[in-house]
Order: sequence, then C-alpha cells, then structure tokens
Amino acid sequence: MTPPFSVQATPHYDRLARRLLRQHPDFDDYENRAREILRADPYNRSRRHNIKKLEGVSSDEGQYRLTLGRWRFRYDIYHQDVVLKRCSLRREDTYR
Repeated sequence: MTPPFSVQATPHYDRLARRLLRQHPDFDDYENRAREILRADPYNRSRRHNIKKLEGVSSDEGQYRLTLGRWRFRYDIYHQDVVLKRCSLRREDTYR
C-alpha cells in the first residue's frame, strides 16, 4: 500500500471554497470527502472514483478532476503532495 498523500490548497482555492460554502452549506461535506479520496488515491489506481486526467492542461492549471455529484475539484500532484487548484459547481443549464 502506498503511503498517504498530503492534501494542500492554493489561496485561490480557499477563496472559491469560502464563497461556495456561504452559498451551499453542503459543500463542506463534499470537500471533506474529496480530501479523503485524494489523500488515499489521487491517481485513481483503484478505479473506484470519478477522477479524470484532463488532456491539454498544463501541470499548474489542475491536470486532474475529481467529480462528486455536481461538485468538481481540480488538482495537481507533485510527488506525495496533492494541491487543490479549483472547486466549482456544475451548472444545471449547460445543455439546455
């Protein structure tokens, strides 16, 4: 078993998370679940999570995306460190 990864957040992520938490009280539960998943398996080697490596995205822009329900978490991996870059809520009117 691989050792657990450390999960950190950028200041930009922290600002986005604070704003989302004010608007959506359930965001805190999803963020905690995302941190648990990323601490254990950020590469999704177990294939149990909805994690996708994004194509055409540089390593400083969040190469990976974790989807939990309507929530999206973008992050990068540097050795044993996972750095959260963005969090967002999928819009419901995207394909209407």
